[in-house]
Amino acid sequence: MRKGAKPVDIEVVIARVKDLECEVQMNIGTERTVIAVLGANTGELDTGVFEVLPNVEQVVRMQKPYKLASRDFKKDNSVVKVGNIEIGGNQLVTMAGPCAVEDRETTLACARLAKKCGAQFLRGGAFKPRTSPFAFQGLGEEGLKILAEARDETGLLIVTEVTSEQDVQLIAGYADILQIGARNMQNYRLLDAVGKAHKPVLLKRGLTATIDEWLMAADYILRCNGDQPNVILCHRGIRTFDNSTRFTFDVGVIPVLRQLTHLPIITDPSHTAGKFQYVPSYAKMAVAGDTDGLIIEIHPNPKKALCDGAHSLTFSDFARLCSELRVLALAAGRSM
Repeated sequence: MRKGAKPVDIEVVIARVKDLECEVQMNIGTERTVIAVLGANTGELDTGVFEVLPNVEQVVRMQKPYKLASRDFKKDNSVVKVGNIEIGGNQLVTMAGPCAVEDRETTLACARLAKKCGAQFLRGGAFKPRTSPFAFQGLGEEGLKILAEARDETGLLIVTEVTSEQDVQLIAGYADILQIGARNMQNYRLLDAVGKAHKPVLLKRGLTATIDEWLMAADYILRCNGDQPNVILCHRGIRTFDNSTRFTFDVGVIPVLRQLTHLPIITDPSHTAGKFQYVPSYAKMAVAGDTDGLIIEIHPNPKKALCDGAHSLTFSDFARLCSELRVLALAAGRSM
């Protein structure tokens, strides 16, 4: 729309879109409004249908297979606000905690250490999707209650994974950010369900997903959220021929994403490395590479962890890493 277009002009366009049985998504900027026209039949529509409407400045076909996550839809970086924390702004955000909520004592200990080291979020899986059916699957709602207790004590906001659409409302009642794991990136019914929960969503890249597939998965969530983008991308490595680390750390994906999407980017060095020795270096590379934040696994005794102890940092290692990251973040033009 032209700069200064009135609400009545925008409503005329929206009405025309609905007459054509298409969906509408709005990007209301400080100077002008962009209206995305979405649907399976948009390729058949003549752009002149909209060009003749009052105060329409131009009509552009979005060529990317993803629409709402694209810079064609929104040129400026999106900032996702969770409580009083902004993800995608100048601050380097830190999420830390155990892979799984194992018990109350371990979770509270991790929360207290994370808070002391300056983290803003506590991560921990109450529901765990495991490759083996005999591995620890999490504590379920009891784990959510433990996370809520940790939030009450420390003030840290909660990031926890959703593995089933049946659990979305339950988890949304406890969590501040809903996490979609790599295995579920293309579970489209689950993406729809978390989108309709109207909570911020941390969307991990699938093990072998292309960037286009990842951003199209983001569109599933974004189309359910009205005018406020609330998807945070999380890159955690991809599966390649090499097995020297758990996954191959595609740190170069960050500048690529900056060109393609307006969504904020979080990095998971823990799952990428698979070995605690590499996590600090991966975290530093991500900060230097312009990530908006880190999600790191910690544990008071990794050797006894019920899930992913091999890549969990001890408390002393995490405290040391946070101290080093502050210096690097400052050099990268960010606060921490």
